[in-house]
Amino acid sequence: MVERVEKTKKGDAIDMPNESVLVEETSVDWRGRPCKPNKHGGMTAAVFVLGLQAFEMMAIAAVGNNLITYVINDMHFPLSKSANIVTNFVGTVFLLSLLGGFLSDSYLGSFWTMLIFGFVELSGFILLAVQAHVPQLRPPKCNMILEGGQCEEAKGYKSLIFFVALYLVALGSGSLKPNIISHGADQFRTNDSKQSKTLSTYFNAAYFAFCMGELIALTVLVWVQTHSGMDVGFGVSAAAMAIGMISLVSGTLFYRNTPPRGSIFTPIAQVFVAAFTKRKQICPSNTGMLHGSQNNVPNHIFATSPNINSLLHTEKLRFLDKACIRIQDGSESSWRLCTVAQVEQVKIIISVIPIFACTIIFNTILAQLQTFSVQQGSTMNTRISSSFHIPPASLQSIPYILLIFVVPLYETVFVPIARRFTGRDSGISSLQRVGIGLFIATFSMVSAAMVEKKRRNVALHLNETLSIFWIAPQFLIFGLSEMFTAVGLIEFFYKQSSEGMQSFLTAMTYCSYSFGFYLSSLLVSLVNKITTSSSSGGWLSENDLNKDRLDHFYWLLAALSLINFFNYLFCSKWYSYNPSLSSTTPPQYQSYRQDHYPQNHSFDPSKQIGVDNIVP
Repeated sequence: MVERVEKTKKGDAIDMPNESVLVEETSVDWRGRPCKPNKHGGMTAAVFVLGLQAFEMMAIAAVGNNLITYVINDMHFPLSKSANIVTNFVGTVFLLSLLGGFLSDSYLGSFWTMLIFGFVELSGFILLAVQAHVPQLRPPKCNMILEGGQCEEAKGYKSLIFFVALYLVALGSGSLKPNIISHGADQFRTNDSKQSKTLSTYFNAAYFAFCMGELIALTVLVWVQTHSGMDVGFGVSAAAMAIGMISLVSGTLFYRNTPPRGSIFTPIAQVFVAAFTKRKQICPSNTGMLHGSQNNVPNHIFATSPNINSLLHTEKLRFLDKACIRIQDGSESSWRLCTVAQVEQVKIIISVIPIFACTIIFNTILAQLQTFSVQQGSTMNTRISSSFHIPPASLQSIPYILLIFVVPLYETVFVPIARRFTGRDSGISSLQRVGIGLFIATFSMVSAAMVEKKRRNVALHLNETLSIFWIAPQFLIFGLSEMFTAVGLIEFFYKQSSEGMQSFLTAMTYCSYSFGFYLSSLLVSLVNKITTSSSSGGWLSENDLNKDRLDHFYWLLAALSLINFFNYLFCSKWYSYNPSLSSTTPPQYQSYRQDHYPQNHSFDPSKQIGVDNIVP
C-alpha cells in the first residue's frame, strides 16, 4: 500500500492512504510567502479583479466603440480608411495580449504586469483627451458630409499624436486583458472541489462585469461624448481607468499570486529541437520507457494537480514523443532530451490552434458591429422624442442590456439543470458552449444584410429614413452568441493550460479577436478591389452607404460564418483533452479510465472523450 503525501512550500504534509501524489502549492502572497487558504484567494480576492475588469472595459469600450465617429468627424479620415483604423486598433489591442501573457508567465507575474500596463493605458487616455481638447492639435473643424468628404485630413504631428495616444491605449489594454482573467481565476484552487466548481461561476461573473462595463460605456459615456464633446468623453474614460487601478491595488493583501517561471518559449523550443534531432528514431511501443513518463501511475492520482510536471502521455502527435527517447547512456542536454510533461504541453498548444482559428470569423463579425453598423445607424432616424436622439454607437448597448439579465439566469437556472444531465460543474463543456455561439452568430449577419437592403431601398426610392431600432436585432443576436462563445473560449483555454502557461494561453482568446479584426480590414480591401469596375466603385468604396452595397458584404460574412461553424464541428471532434487536466474531463470518463486502464497502460483520450467535445 502506498500513501499520498500532499506538500506545501512550508513543508507541511498530509497523509492519505491508497494513493501517491505530490501536490505543491506554488502560490504566494504579495511578500512572496506561501498563501494561507483561509486568508488568500477565493471570490473575495477575485472581486477586486472584477472591479478592474468592469472599469477598464468601460474606459476602452467608450473609446473603441465610438472611435470611428471621432476619426471621421474630427480627424477627417475617409470612411473606409476610418473603418480600417478602428479595426487595426482593436486588432492590435488583442494581438498585444500575447505580449502581456508572455511577460506575466515568464518574468513579471500577472499582478505586476497589470499594474505596469494599467498606467500605460491610463497615459494613452489622458493624451487622447488632451488632443481632443486643444484645437491646435486637430485639423480645422469641417463637416465631412456637407463638404462631400473634402475636409482637411489630419497629417504630420497631429496624426502622430493621435496614433501615439491610440497605441498607448492598445499596448496597455492588450497587456492587461489576459492577466485580468488569469489572475482572477488563479484565486481559486483547482485541487479544492468547492473552489473548482466556483471557477466556472467566476468566468460567468467576469463576463457579467464585462457586460456592465460595456453597457455603461455605450450609454452614459457615449452620451457624454456626443453632448459634451470627445475631450470630456476621453477624460471620463481616463477617470474610469484610474478607478479600475485603485480596485486592483486594493486587493493586494488578498491575492494568490503565481510566481513567474522564466521564459515559457524555451521549453517549447527544446521539444521541437529534440524531436527534429531524433526524427529518425522509432518511438517505443511501451510509453513507460519515455523520459519522465508518469503513465505507470494511475491517471486519477493527478486529477488535483494541473501542473506541468503531472501531464500524462497521450497518443496524439506521436512524432513529438521522439524528444523523450534516450539515445545515450550518459546525461543529455535539455535541448536533446525532454520530459513527457514538456512534450504534452506542446501537444496541447498545437491541438488548441484549430479551435482558436475557428473563432476568427466570429470576431470579424464583431468588427462590423463596431464600424459599419455604427455608421449604418448614423444614416437612420435616431429620434425618440422631439428633444432626445440615440447616439448610433449606443446601439451596441442593446445586447448588454439583455445580457445583464441573461448571464445570471444562465448561471442560476441553465447550469444546474444541465449539470443533472451531464455531470459537469459548468453544465455543458466549454467546446459545446463555443459551438452554440458560433452557430448563432451567423444569424446576426443575416439580420444585418436584410435590414441594410431595406434601409437602402427606402432611402433611395422613398426618400425616407428607417428608425434606428431596425438594426437592433443584429446586435441582440450577436450579443447572445458572444455570451456562449467568448466565455466558453476563455474557460477552455484557461483549463487546458498547466501552471506557468495560464496567462499566455488565455491571451490566445484575445489573439482571436485580433485576427478577426485584421481579417475584417483585409476583407474590406479585397472586396473593394474585386468588386470595383470601370463603371462603378466597389461595394464599400464610397463615403455614402446609399451608394455602397453593405448588404452584399453582410451576406458574404453570413456565408463565411456558416462554413466556419461546420469547420468547427470537425475540429472539436478531433480535439481530445489531456487526462491529467481533469477539470475539463467529464466525470463519467474519470471513473471509466480508472476501471479500464491499468497502471502501465497509456490512456488515449482521443478514443474515449473526443466525441464528448460537441455531442451532448
